[in-house]
Amino acid sequence: MKKIKCEYSLYPRKAIDKELKCEEISVYFPAQHQQRQPGKEYLMRPLPIYDSPNICNNKRLQDKVAIITGGDSGIGRAVAVAFAKEGAKLMIVYYDEHQDAFDTKEYIKNLGGSVELLAGDLKDPSFAKFVVDSTLEKYGKIDILVNNAGVQYPQKSLLDITEEQFDFTLKTNLYSMFYLTKEVLPYLKEGSSIINTSSITTYYGEAELIDYAASKGAIVGFTKSLATNLASKNIRVNAVAPGTFWTPLQPSSWPSDKIPMFGSNSDLKRAGEPYEIASTYVYLASPDASYTTGQVLHVNGGEYKA
Repeated sequence: MKKIKCEYSLYPRKAIDKELKCEEISVYFPAQHQQRQPGKEYLMRPLPIYDSPNICNNKRLQDKVAIITGGDSGIGRAVAVAFAKEGAKLMIVYYDEHQDAFDTKEYIKNLGGSVELLAGDLKDPSFAKFVVDSTLEKYGKIDILVNNAGVQYPQKSLLDITEEQFDFTLKTNLYSMFYLTKEVLPYLKEGSSIINTSSITTYYGEAELIDYAASKGAIVGFTKSLATNLASKNIRVNAVAPGTFWTPLQPSSWPSDKIPMFGSNSDLKRAGEPYEIASTYVYLASPDASYTTGQVLHVNGGEYKA
């Protein structure tokens, strides 16, 4: 295979081929792999773009208090930055990616935002309670919950998925959402918003992510049923189903040789940058979405070819 050289431009990043026409070959990212999940954003090359130039301090979330899981990096970081620019006060919950979390906090602080960090394992119900108690102690209320934390472990066959992996994936992606939402719910008031992160894999399937797709499909059912359950209280529950986005989940999940063409199987022929989905979460959290509940918003670059 002929090697090509690429440069990267911003908003959005696109490959600029030095030797061939862009429509012949598009390469977006150099081969890379991280050994464990959760992946670390500061090790990625190129770094994901997480600050949207289209969100300019409109203050749609002024003085709202938001808990964001997986908010240290990837889509969670982009959502945290967007929420901060819109005036929200943040509690960012993450596992153990301390450098990414610190970088996110410093960036938000430099924007003039209010943000705190909590590290721990959301598969533990007692940690979910600690998150809620800490948020109430710091800010006195909770208005928005973004359930975004997740993992994926590709396997070639269903036979390769161990009971331990299946259990770990479901507990990380689904059980933790149940635990934290249950702890938060008594403190939400009319107009509050819960936003869950599902995935394109639920709708198109992914041959090597069977357990991950199952967990993300369950999140859709959880979202729609909880939305119906809470509608009388005017607490809105929605989900976002991202397509292929350039986040730490990718180099920590896939072998290095799959990374260069990551995202090229969408209509737009590229992966999304985290900032390109952040405004979807802002919309669902804001009063602009006052008549939107039980919905799954798809942000995926068009039709997906698995």
